[in-house]
Amino acid sequence: MNNLTLKQLRYVEALAQHGHFGRAADACAVTQPALSMQIKELEESFGLALFERGGKNVRLTGFGERFLERARRILRDVDELGELARAAETSLVGRLRLGIIPTIAPYLLPRIIGALSNSYTDIDLHIRETLTPKLIEDLGAGRLDCAVLALPVSEPGLTEVPLHDEEFVLIRPASDAEKPVPDAETLAQMRLLLLEEGHCFRDQALEFCNIRSPLPREGLDGSNLSTLVQMVGAGIGVTLIPEMAVGVETPSADVSVARFGRRKPRRTVGMVWRKSSPLGHQLNGMAEVLRAAVQVV
Repeated sequence: MNNLTLKQLRYVEALAQHGHFGRAADACAVTQPALSMQIKELEESFGLALFERGGKNVRLTGFGERFLERARRILRDVDELGELARAAETSLVGRLRLGIIPTIAPYLLPRIIGALSNSYTDIDLHIRETLTPKLIEDLGAGRLDCAVLALPVSEPGLTEVPLHDEEFVLIRPASDAEKPVPDAETLAQMRLLLLEEGHCFRDQALEFCNIRSPLPREGLDGSNLSTLVQMVGAGIGVTLIPEMAVGVETPSADVSVARFGRRKPRRTVGMVWRKSSPLGHQLNGMAEVLRAAVQVV
């Protein structure tokens, strides 16, 4: 195994992630034949297949899954070796890979980018917007340096720092503006529009209404908050959105905004990163910069 290279490990990781030779090659900025050849050479050196090939997609073999787990550990350690020099700096410099969830990105990104640009003139900011499970996976694999999402994530390998607490508000048709605001139990009986499966905001809304296993509800789920608000404006139902989204999403829809009484649904927006990251001290400082930027939304 003297010929094993980091490049081959990155190709294996990319192919496992994308499940397709063409997409993996694009992600690695190489030709598909070059990527295929490197993986084939790696398999021949082990005498075992890493991937099952069939149809348009490929999948890991049992040996490939075990190999990938070790390969990701190696790649993460190599990436963190590169971060040691950056960690010696008093401030963040160079590439910073920041993840953020879709129910925060459209509303906080402008002020996050502005704050980071003002405080860290020498960083090269790369942003990835996706759902919480994918952000956690990418953090663990070393593909992201940090992420902004809803806390807690309760991952033992991650440091969590709260940035901002906010309430959820009820969005209902404008014609309902003068009606009493329903409590959680009443809301659970209404036609509640939710984000699709996988969004943590969906789970938070269900928890507030004490709905544990909702049945499939065709036509009542949306892929983003904007769609949900427009559905409410069309008279399809009601929904919850975070306070930070009100100014962006509601002006273009025929809806009213209502705030809950004594028991208020809420979430904590926070920043997370790997506990093993050499940049931990700098990321703590970055969290302070972001906390100041997002306090008033």
